[in-house]
Amino acid sequence: MNDQPWHPSRVPPSQWMDTELTPEEERRFDSLVAIELDEALERRLTHPALSYPSEAAVLAVHWHPEFVPLAWVTRRLEAMFPNATERLIIPTQHNHILTLDGYCGLELDCHSREFGLKVQLLIHFAEHRMPRAQTLEAMAEYTFRYRASQLYDFLHALSSPDKAGLRGDAARESAALDNDEMEFVRIQSWKLSRLVEARGPGADPMMLRNKLVMDWFASLTDRWDPAFIQRVLPFLRAVKLKVKQAFSPEYFFLTQEVIEEARSIGAGIIVPHPEQFWPILLADYDIDGYEVWNPQSQAYTNFLMGAVQNINRTGRRRTRPLLTLMGDDCHLSEKCKPSHAQDPEKAAREVGLQPAWDDLGIKKTLAMYNIRKTEIISEYRQRLT
Repeated sequence: MNDQPWHPSRVPPSQWMDTELTPEEERRFDSLVAIELDEALERRLTHPALSYPSEAAVLAVHWHPEFVPLAWVTRRLEAMFPNATERLIIPTQHNHILTLDGYCGLELDCHSREFGLKVQLLIHFAEHRMPRAQTLEAMAEYTFRYRASQLYDFLHALSSPDKAGLRGDAARESAALDNDEMEFVRIQSWKLSRLVEARGPGADPMMLRNKLVMDWFASLTDRWDPAFIQRVLPFLRAVKLKVKQAFSPEYFFLTQEVIEEARSIGAGIIVPHPEQFWPILLADYDIDGYEVWNPQSQAYTNFLMGAVQNINRTGRRRTRPLLTLMGDDCHLSEKCKPSHAQDPEKAAREVGLQPAWDDLGIKKTLAMYNIRKTEIISEYRQRLT
């Protein structure tokens, strides 16, 4: 046993079947939900490895600082884009309003009953409008609490005997786990659910999200066979997807309600990654534009640009034309993890960096439709004034 990585099939059951929590597991949980903003992390985040001195315009209206101080983000951006003369940088925390450089923003989950899907809206407004945003803030707080409840559904799906069928389906779709491995995952999930219940109230609510489950299992590679844990992670993602599909959107505010409240305070509204809920292109909502590219949504960029232009040409927009934007969808907490624990794709994202602007195939379409980043920044800033 000492010569091989630990694996449920090779370790005595007493080593992993006991459901009692240990001090080591409590410490592991506390370390995963801790927010440690020390000097080393500050130095790493504010001194990025990459710089783009030739970039003259920075548009960043879809990104998530999470627990990273906004002052650090500002210093990172100044180092990355030292010569930018045009900037529009607005944080869009999930279901929570943040303010930076005179602008407020958030990404709000809502429900489009017309086509039965949960969708998301990026909402931006000038800081001087914040006193009128109490209702929007309350809607965001409620949505944050409801969205956070998905963690408990996720853990229930992984640990409850009545969800064995769901777990079996997920295993067949993702990774072939044997009976011992499945039981190990179930017990670990049960322990994590108990830790969330017992120690979660003392943690920042932002840390109690679905990704905590992935982080918990990823952290087990210091004791258990890393190859085994790597097979567990796709299984977890498959279960999470099934939980999300079953998560009722009925308790979110209606998309139209959110739009009306945002417009009442003079906010701008952008639809992010519409390819994930394409019927929104047909809904004719009162919005300012569509995000046609981000790291999660880049399969239909040229098509989406054409769709936006078609809407503008047909006169469906009686007032201002729809804008074409791109988003980086950067989650800065990923950069705070040790390098071995990072998701490489997510860690590579940068606030204000959207490579699609310089992609040769996309640049042709941008030129054809006369879309320029500097003009989008100017136009959207004017709408938010």
